[in-house]
Amino acid sequence: MIELKKIEPTKSNLKKFTLFQTDLYKGNKYFIPALLSDDVATLSPEKNPAFDFCDAIYYMAYKDGKPVGRIAGIINRQVNEKHNGATARFGFIDFIDDPEVSKALITAVEDWAREKGMKKIIGPMGFTDMDHEGMLIEGFEELGTMATIYNYDYYPRHLEALGYEKEADWVEFLMEVPDAIPEKYNRIADIVKKKYGLKVKKYTNRKKAKAEIGYPLFHLINDAYDGLYEYSHLTDRQIEYYIDVYLGLLNLDLLTAIADKNDNLIGIGISIPSMSRALQKSRGKYFPFGWYHLLKGLKGKNDRVDLLLVAVKPEYQNKGVNALLFQDLIPYYIKYGFKYAESNLELETNNKVQGQWDYFKNRQHRRRRAYKKML
Repeated sequence: MIELKKIEPTKSNLKKFTLFQTDLYKGNKYFIPALLSDDVATLSPEKNPAFDFCDAIYYMAYKDGKPVGRIAGIINRQVNEKHNGATARFGFIDFIDDPEVSKALITAVEDWAREKGMKKIIGPMGFTDMDHEGMLIEGFEELGTMATIYNYDYYPRHLEALGYEKEADWVEFLMEVPDAIPEKYNRIADIVKKKYGLKVKKYTNRKKAKAEIGYPLFHLINDAYDGLYEYSHLTDRQIEYYIDVYLGLLNLDLLTAIADKNDNLIGIGISIPSMSRALQKSRGKYFPFGWYHLLKGLKGKNDRVDLLLVAVKPEYQNKGVNALLFQDLIPYYIKYGFKYAESNLELETNNKVQGQWDYFKNRQHRRRRAYKKML
């Protein structure tokens, strides 16, 4: 008998909701736990500014008194208004390999979505694109990253048995960091600089970086990602939140800004040393000793770098600006001893973005999917 409980978003409840995933994957060498405090903040209406335009509901499933699954139902009103749609999302979904459990969780969110007047449901998706999205369908024996979801291989089978179909796929690539900047990248970057009057901007002072590119960075993301699948524009309140969350952690060597002749930000590339092993060792917690592993992940020896974000203003896309970003970043990758670089999620149809990896030895090592179902 499956017992389903609606979870009120108190801090203690959200901790239990988040820790269910960590417990479910205990001992799995590919799973990367979320940072507990980050997930709790994301799920909290008091903390996450996305609740200005989102509704959410949380459920946990229990069997014989033990937790066996969790799910969030989300409605992003901003995106629905943008597309004149009535779409709900499911996310933060995890469950044991029991069809009764997955059915109970999914059915609860579907019923909630119908009550709210929704006609379609998609997922796994978060509140916005700053959250994890896409169910892993290929690459179950690849180490995950802090920016992506890991799930067991039975998850897609459960969803498909419940009538869910493919809505969109993302692919990810693992590149080998070259010993030097590829000659073609150098050539393209030099041409682009001269042709458009562009310049590379680097920062050594975190306060100055926040002041000069904090807001422009996230407005640039809004412009660059506007046409992507289910993109949710970041509001000023969200931007203020993410400036504090992200810019305070970055290694400024791995942040490259591109400006035009009027000093306007037109491109950004942000990388971060892989935090995968550090998060595994800390189990997603700062205390009592997690801070040591997380700090070591940021500052210590590491052979992987995550390409956290690349964004270019629409009018400069497909003009070689990415070559300018990597012309600057690759020497830093070499300096820090990175051997491999992980791409972020890229829509499988985005051939232009994927084409930039042709200059590196690479392999497409993961694929993930957003599913859909009409209600």
